[in-house]
This record gives sequence, structure tokens and C-alpha cells, in this order.
Amino acid sequence: MSSLSEADFRCQHGDTICEIRVYEQEVIVVPIFLLSSFLFTLVFIFLLRFCPEKVDRIRPNASKSTPRRVLQGIDAPPGINVLDHENIALEALSSYSTFHPPNTYQSKRLSTPVLPVPVLPLSPVPQQPFTPSFTPSFTPIVQPRELPRQRLPESFNLVSPLPAAFSLKSDSSVSLYRARMENRNVVLRVLNDSADASERHSFLGFASFLAQLGPHPFLPELLGVVSLRAPLVTVVEELENRDLLSFLWRCRQERTDPLAEMTERRIFTMAQQVASALEFLHGKDLLHGNLRARSVLVSQGFTAKLWGLHSVYSRRNQDSAQREDPSVKKWQAPELLVRKPASHSSDIWSFGILLYEMASLGEAPFAEISVNELLQFHQRGKTLKKPPNCSNALNTIIKGCCQWKDQDRPTLAEVSRKLASGEKSASDKVLKAGGPVNIEQYLQEAGYGETNSYTVF
Repeated sequence: MSSLSEADFRCQHGDTICEIRVYEQEVIVVPIFLLSSFLFTLVFIFLLRFCPEKVDRIRPNASKSTPRRVLQGIDAPPGINVLDHENIALEALSSYSTFHPPNTYQSKRLSTPVLPVPVLPLSPVPQQPFTPSFTPSFTPIVQPRELPRQRLPESFNLVSPLPAAFSLKSDSSVSLYRARMENRNVVLRVLNDSADASERHSFLGFASFLAQLGPHPFLPELLGVVSLRAPLVTVVEELENRDLLSFLWRCRQERTDPLAEMTERRIFTMAQQVASALEFLHGKDLLHGNLRARSVLVSQGFTAKLWGLHSVYSRRNQDSAQREDPSVKKWQAPELLVRKPASHSSDIWSFGILLYEMASLGEAPFAEISVNELLQFHQRGKTLKKPPNCSNALNTIIKGCCQWKDQDRPTLAEVSRKLASGEKSASDKVLKAGGPVNIEQYLQEAGYGETNSYTVF
């Protein structure tokens, strides 16, 4: 007997309650079950699309029951991210790819929010024979800065590739892009899809190091990283005049847009700013080891900020991947040329060479001396020639920094005092130089090899 005939048989005509009881399964239970399933599926899809970390919290047992695949990269320790039960991106990705934007476009949406920099454990590796044996006692106490959750940017606007100052063959695993984020200009350091596990480890480790280093007015500001999934991105403030070396070369030109001019007073001011950042590093028992004009960035308002910090990170972690680079030798102190341990005074020597670059508007130091003859040149007691634009006060500071014996060099505090004193009487006359720089000639005079990379960030 069908349900309809059963209702007619069991219920009196007009008895609604009796009919509902007979049809309870068809008109109540089944529709409610289907509606609940639909709503649950819809909510799960929404969470999976917009809040993947909450999905991991909802199903912790499922993730634990799945056997963990053998990783080629690093394992994320507990608490590596602010959100619980999250794994770092390069653990879970089956494929790795970065975005390749066109020259300029209005909006490039990244599905991953900008997150605080993860703190990665880094295992010390034995030093190479040529690596300075300076052992820093830097212990970071500043936790990575978390951007306010309600202000996390969901996209980077006006993304465009950042061209190199000049072209050299490069094996760098990082690509650079200009972008807008939260109404300010930023530089995106994007890890290429060709990067291997060790390069991904180094990329995130360097970002973590910058966050631990802490803010300083004359160090570029780290704004955050995208670390949960590809592409891995480090977001740093952009300094519109880019590196100091290319800025000095533009100062040689008659007409530039934007305007690029260097005066003696500006040299003293910018040198004090670099010295302040260098003293900040030395206060944490860190050596820079790569101090030169291409390692300094210049803002639109001509503020100098010290960069080139990857060498600091590599030396701190005794990175075995460091290679002897001929292109840095003309900025290195004599003790480093004979592979003696580096010290704070080694950076003082390089600071003197930086002052020479600024006074000469970007000429290569010791241009007439080959790298192989450089040590003998220093041993004979010869020094840098005084640039035509260089005042006696500035030249005295350069010579003091470039003393053969490291104990004869001044401290950073003494250098800063001399720079502040020289700034008071410095000239505001715009410095001039004899024509633009010949790039090929500069590379030869500075000791660059074909495999050296000129990467600013």
C-alpha cells in the first residue's frame, strides 16, 4: 500500500498533523539533510578558497593520517608561522612557479597574503679557507614584525620588472620587480621557479635575518614576505634613485630625469648615514664585508641606506656556498687579500674606498692596478690618488681609513665625528667629472669577471 493510500486510510479528512507524520521522511528529513549537505559544502569551499589555514585547523586528524612525503627542502619546525598547524610553502608544493608579468599592468593579484617573516633554523657549515674567521655573537631579540591583519594587501599594483643598472651574465635565483603596495613604492624580490631547495632555504633565511636585524633609519625597510606558497616574495621599500654607483654615474650627465647632482656637502651627509648604519651592524658584532657604492641605495630625497646585506647573512651563518669573488678585492683591506680574519677595521678600509667613489663620481678604485698586483701595491705604501673634486678634509678621512695597519685606522665613531665636522664647512657646488663612464672599461678596471652579477637587491 502506497504512502498516499496509507494516509487516506489512517487519517481522517482534514487531519493535517496526521498527514505530516505519515509524510515526515519525504517532506522534512530528506530536504533538511540535502540542504545541510549543500550549506556545509558551500562553507568548506569558501574556507578553502579564502582561508586555507582554517581548513587545516578543521581537519588536523586527516593531515596527520597522511604519510609525509620525502622533502627535498627544509622541514618547518613547530611555531614557524603565526597561524597554528601551518607548513611552510616549499614543503607542500608539488610544483614551483613564479609569475612572469608583462612590462607594466594595472593589477597582479597574488593569492597569498603578505605574512611575517618565518624564523628558520640554520645549521652552521664549516668555513672555506678563504672565508674570514670572524665569529659574530649576534643574537636577535626582535621578533619578525607582523603586518596588521586588517591591512594585509591582497594584491600588488603596477608590477613591472626592475632593470639592472648594466647587463652582466647572472646566475642569480632572484628576480626584481617594482610595484605599489598600500600607496607606497616597493621592490619585490621574487624567487625564480628554477631555484632549488637550498636556494629557497637561503631566500627565506635571508628574509628572516632582515626581520631579526631590526629597523634602522638608514637600512632599507623590510615590509613583509609571501612565504606560504609560490611565488616566494620579499617586499622591501623602494629607494627611487636605486644604487649609489648608478646615481654617481648619472651625476656625470648634463641632463637627467630625475635630477641627479652631487655636492661635497651631500657626500659628507650621505657618508654619515652609511656610517650610522655600519655602526649599527658593528654594535651587533656583524661585519658588512661588501661595502661599496653599489651596496648603498639612495632615496628620492637623497638619503643613503646601506644594503648588500646578503654577505652579512652568509658570513653570520658561515655559508659554505660563498665563493671568492675577484670583483670585491679592490674594496677589501690588505689583511683580507692575504686571507687573514676580518675585523671592524676591515669595514673601515672599505668605507674609505666608498668615500673615494663618491668624490670621483663613480670611478673604479685603483683603476690602473690589476687585481693580481693589488697586494704588492699596498705593501709599497701607495694609496689612492686624490680625485679632482675632493677637498683636503675629505681626502684626509679617506687616507685615514685606508691605512696599511688595521690598528692605525680610526674607529667609526671617530670617522663620524670627522664627517660631521667636515659637513659644516663643505661646499654646495655641484661636482663635475669628465664625461660618462665607459661600462666595459669600468668592469675591467674594477676587476669584474664575466660571471659576476650586478644585482642591487
